[in-house]
Amino acid sequence: MIHGHISAWLLALILFVVALFLHKGGKEKGAKIVKMILRVLYLLIIATGVGLLFSVYKIDVWYILKAVVGLWIIGLFEMILSRVANNRRTSVFWIQFVIAWVLVLYLGGRLPMSFLNP
Repeated sequence: MIHGHISAWLLALILFVVALFLHKGGKEKGAKIVKMILRVLYLLIIATGVGLLFSVYKIDVWYILKAVVGLWIIGLFEMILSRVANNRRTSVFWIQFVIAWVLVLYLGGRLPMSFLNP
């Protein structure tokens, strides 16, 4: 299940970048389609994340923190895309995005059930 979760995150990150480039290129219809596919991926990410969370022998505070940061990143995806579509500033959200990604990758590598500890 962890491979599906990581694959969904990577695909979501790629589609996020594609949606940004489509917005910047003025292709609003294409960007809207990519955003809808991205929202379906959010559901898959959340479902696999919940599955991983409940497959842990003992749910620790660190797993809960990682889940919260993951939801924070999904929220940042949406906020950045909506602000780019409305031509509003996104610098604060990009800073949060970098901090959240570093934090979730750190927690993903630190926890006993992680991509670094098979």
